[in-house]
Amino acid sequence: MHFNRPSRASFRPFFGFLHLLTYADPTWLDQIFLCVGTVAAIAAGVPFPLIGIVFGQLVDDLNNATCSNESASGSASAGVTSIEPKILLLVYISIGSFVLVYTHIICWNLFSQRLAQRVRDRYLKSLLSQDIAFFDNLQAGEVSSRLNGDIAAIETGTSEKFGIFLTCVSFCVTAYIVAFVKDAQLAGMLVSLIPAFLIMAVAGAHFTHKYSVKMSDFFASASAIASEGLNHVGLVHALGANSRLEDKFRGHLLDARNEGTRKALAAAVQAGLLYFIAFSANALAYWQGSRKIADAIESGNGTSSVGEIYTVIFVVVDGAIVLSQVAPLLPLFGSAVAAFERLRTDIEYPPSIGGGADTGAKLQSTAGAVEFCNVSFTYPSRQDHPVLNDVSFQCDAGKLTAIVGLSGSGKSTVASLVSRFYDPQSGTLTLDGRDIRDLNVKTLRGFVSLVPQEPSLLDRSIMENIALGLVNSPAHAHLKSNLLGNALSQIAEEVRSGQDLTTCAEKAAAPVAEIIQLVQEAANLADATNFIDRLEHRFATLVGSNGSLLSGGQKQRIALARALVRDPRVLVLDEATAALDSASEQRIQAAIEKASHGRTVISIAHRLSTIRNASKIIVMKAGNIIEHGDHDYLMNFNGAYAELVRLQSVRPTDDSSSSSRASMDTEDIDTVQNEKCGIILEKPHMEAMDGNVLASTHQGSAEIVKHSVSKTMLPMIRPHALLLLVAFLAATIVGGTYSASGVILGNIMGRFSPCNPPDFIRNTGLLFSGLFFMLAVVEFFANFTSWSAFGYVSERLIYKIRILSFRSLFHQPLQWHESGGRSPNMLLDYITKDGNALAGFSGSIMGTLFSVVVNFLASIILSHVVAWRIAIVCLVTVPLLLGSGFMQFRSIARFAEKHAGAFSSSIGITVEAVSNIRTIAALSAEDEIIQTYRRSLRAPRREMVIQSFKTNIWLAIAQSTGTTIYAFAYWWGSKNILEGRYTQTQFFIILFAMLVSAQLWGKLFVLAPEISKAKAAISRVVGVLELNNNDPSTHFGKSTPDLDSSGTEKGDIEAFADTKSSTSSHGGARVVFRDVSFSYPARPNIPVLLSLSLSIQPGQFCALVGPSGAGKSTVLALLERFYLPSSGSISINGLNIGHHHGTSFRDDIAYVPQENILFHGSIKFNLSLGARPGHTPTDDEIWEACKLANIHETIVSLPEGYDTQCGANGSQLSGGQRQRLSIARALVRKPRLLLLDESTSALDAESEKALEMGLERAVKNNGVTVIAIAHRLRTIARADVIFLMEGGKVVDQGRHEDLVSRSQSYRVNALHQMLE
Repeated sequence: MHFNRPSRASFRPFFGFLHLLTYADPTWLDQIFLCVGTVAAIAAGVPFPLIGIVFGQLVDDLNNATCSNESASGSASAGVTSIEPKILLLVYISIGSFVLVYTHIICWNLFSQRLAQRVRDRYLKSLLSQDIAFFDNLQAGEVSSRLNGDIAAIETGTSEKFGIFLTCVSFCVTAYIVAFVKDAQLAGMLVSLIPAFLIMAVAGAHFTHKYSVKMSDFFASASAIASEGLNHVGLVHALGANSRLEDKFRGHLLDARNEGTRKALAAAVQAGLLYFIAFSANALAYWQGSRKIADAIESGNGTSSVGEIYTVIFVVVDGAIVLSQVAPLLPLFGSAVAAFERLRTDIEYPPSIGGGADTGAKLQSTAGAVEFCNVSFTYPSRQDHPVLNDVSFQCDAGKLTAIVGLSGSGKSTVASLVSRFYDPQSGTLTLDGRDIRDLNVKTLRGFVSLVPQEPSLLDRSIMENIALGLVNSPAHAHLKSNLLGNALSQIAEEVRSGQDLTTCAEKAAAPVAEIIQLVQEAANLADATNFIDRLEHRFATLVGSNGSLLSGGQKQRIALARALVRDPRVLVLDEATAALDSASEQRIQAAIEKASHGRTVISIAHRLSTIRNASKIIVMKAGNIIEHGDHDYLMNFNGAYAELVRLQSVRPTDDSSSSSRASMDTEDIDTVQNEKCGIILEKPHMEAMDGNVLASTHQGSAEIVKHSVSKTMLPMIRPHALLLLVAFLAATIVGGTYSASGVILGNIMGRFSPCNPPDFIRNTGLLFSGLFFMLAVVEFFANFTSWSAFGYVSERLIYKIRILSFRSLFHQPLQWHESGGRSPNMLLDYITKDGNALAGFSGSIMGTLFSVVVNFLASIILSHVVAWRIAIVCLVTVPLLLGSGFMQFRSIARFAEKHAGAFSSSIGITVEAVSNIRTIAALSAEDEIIQTYRRSLRAPRREMVIQSFKTNIWLAIAQSTGTTIYAFAYWWGSKNILEGRYTQTQFFIILFAMLVSAQLWGKLFVLAPEISKAKAAISRVVGVLELNNNDPSTHFGKSTPDLDSSGTEKGDIEAFADTKSSTSSHGGARVVFRDVSFSYPARPNIPVLLSLSLSIQPGQFCALVGPSGAGKSTVLALLERFYLPSSGSISINGLNIGHHHGTSFRDDIAYVPQENILFHGSIKFNLSLGARPGHTPTDDEIWEACKLANIHETIVSLPEGYDTQCGANGSQLSGGQRQRLSIARALVRKPRLLLLDESTSALDAESEKALEMGLERAVKNNGVTVIAIAHRLRTIARADVIFLMEGGKVVDQGRHEDLVSRSQSYRVNALHQMLE
């Protein structure tokens, strides 16, 4: 017969756990906590088996007293005299036990919290030091899931629970030692317990680990979808994509739920076996013990007394019961190891380009000559799609080199390679003749400044964002310690509270004042000072999550200031002025030219007017260089570049043809500047938040308040009522079996008395050991049923709660998301952190909790029925147990409540860092992020030690009270027995019922943190779910679809009770603004639109032009009804959208935002998000939209075609490709009204021309009304009507020719973009 040897994988969790305890460089203090905690935990297991020896002696004393009591009177006092010293000994043991328990709980508690901090720190450090390729498929939401779920699992699995586990194991070992000393033969029989427990523990750990890993991975994918959606909630509403994203979210959650159910089943089998083994051991012990006692009485040699044999049975069997209490803890250790393995995979992933590594030659200075020699490159995530093919060119030191070409030709890849985000597959890239692979990455990036195509800002003040550019600047190394500290954030806080920046700077240290001066100079250079000065808090203004409080042009200027502040040797501009109007662009162009003297500038541009003066222009196509030379040479060459120039030229009318580019002198620019002064700051529609609320950084204001937990939860629980009834019945049986075992034990003890004849003792032993085995079988099935049923229901409830939380959050209007200091990361916590807290309070804990309460009540009732005089005195100790438990719950909850904001913001910092990893890497700001992260946790860290000492004293009392109760009960019980009031049987029934109950009650409080977290989480989650019930405009809560059904619910979630507009679905939309005034709710005193009136006819192509921040994007936001106007009305096809109930009018509107946002998933999935709610687009419809947007051929050329993954935030595609996909997504809807916000800023002239033709086809065929915002006048030169906006008003309107002739600011823009 062949036996399988246990695989090494079975023991891997055990070794993984040992590795976890010593992971991430523990300090000497951690090592002391670990050693003292381990020794104290092991020592804490020793007293109880020693009590067994005392107990055996007490049994002998009682037996002698009772037997002699039966034969002679008056010896009762002698019995009491012999018993009392032993009871005093029990009290001393109890005190020693308390000290040991308290010590090990404190040590393990602090150790686990410090370990979690170190792992969290190591994980963040490791993430920030990874190369960019690592993040191509890692989403920020996944990081949130890892930091919320996995770190919490590690902290739980290495906390005082592990100390208690050690105590239980030590208890068993000591019990066997005592047993072998007292009666080796009987102890030898009971050794069979150990292999049975080991096999069960190893097998259980294997399955728990396996299902935990899968469950966590699926949930990480689900939370990534939620994270992306919450970060771009305005776009989700505009697309009506709530239900489609929910379907995808649900798919991942369904997989996680299935794995969770399997995990619950594995844990249920493990728990059932654990109890079965423990109770079966009882049966064996009492059967064999009864025979030994009978033999001892028969032989009368006195070698083994009843007490001694009882000591063996008591300690080994009690050891088995204690081991059975480890059951709820085992899944926690398994989850901790699984979480650690997942994190370690990321932490130990070797980066090919280490941004934080100390390797490579460190540059002291550089001239800035960049050269590409035969460079070929392919993105790691798409190996079969080459991006650069054997490219060679030179960027001369101190000169401007421009790179132009079609979208997707590899221009941005050049910028990525210069910043060394990636390394070329072949060829070399040199800086001053040195291969950049031989240079230290950090010092290289210190000399290079990159302004990316889509600038990203961090959620802090403008001043801090610009100052980030100084962190890795070689010339400003003396400022580094101040930049890494919190001096700037404190100054920003002071300015927001009303102080003057200049005064604060003067009061600050000299380096801080220098930083502020450099920031102001850089802002001036980047033409940002004008708009910053109009902001309420100026440089101290918070920019919001992803810079969402600023318009696209404003963000671009701050990103440019951040790049210029360090005075770089090499400046890489990747479409750095795409979101700016021409006048701003020209001023910045002049500033860059002025700042460019003596530095190398590599400028990637589609607006060819910005690179006319370049010393070298490189024209690229499909990863190859097709032309190079200066502007005049390439125009004479009359090739691809000349064609691009012709495509971009806006032909002026005859009136202005005499006006040349040279005639546009500074006077014109100044005029435009003066016109701009009237501009009121516009806040972009995507994410407008209350700056004042945000400034206070007070989390409480954003808290969502619950009304009724039961009213919200009961409808969810109702479908599982029958299963829950079964689970509660099973848990009741589990709770009852402890008292039943007390009855059996009491009877055994009474009948094993040497006063009884040997045959009677043998028969009693056989009967009661049989009953014990029966209990073992009952325990197995009851535990299995309870754990699996609770586990099954718990997984389904968590699944439901997460989906309904997701739905509820996306159902809320944009204004709700942007008010009360709410941020996407904070809202994500409702799904990740609170969901994990509820999952932590899973079926097993629920079952254990209920059975302990049942047992507690059963033991009290039983004790009073059997012997009320003894029970009522023992009951005095119950308030001590209950009180200590309550106090522990209270202090845990208070600590969590106090620091919830800090923990949430710390995770927000890491998620934001991952979302903006290219910016962080380019600035080498990794250290700054880590310092900010550590500062956010400083307050809870400081209180942790005091909190631990205060909270755990109650846990220690609950843990060690058992022995005190025991001594107390023994003293009072023996007194009553000796006085003849009660029999030994009655006394032992009470003793065991009360003692086991006290032990279990103590173990229950080990789970207090999980129960406390779950209680807080459920009230927060219910608050989110109730948001819909409180909304009078919807019956959302009343018609929730069945989430357990396999079918998916379609339809616009936001418009559950929507009234459909009666407009026809053919032809364009007529749009009318009548005297519309508007201020953002967050800043009611700052008007954005002032009595704006405009009328757009069906099928018209209308353009909105004007300086950055004039209110153009606000017009589109109001059309989508993200906000309601302060006064006036907006109607589409005669329907006043402000009075329209629901959002069905959006079905006819397609929207292309300024930032081209793609969600993680395939190209096809992203395109299908644009379809009307409830309609799944066919492949033909998707292809048609892509052909119109001039992207079909590009997609088909990709190896996986429409199934190509877009990557996190569309990172696998170029800016131009993302932009065309955004337009295609809008066209899939076949809208009647198409809103384009800077929809061609990332396109080259050829793609723009093709797109223009596609849009014309779409408009002509379907009569679509188009409203386009553009700074490139080429895009809108053919518009039927152009509205020129300045200062929140329409100052002029007409066709291109009319405006060129009569509007100076329009003419300045037009002439600036003329190249011929």
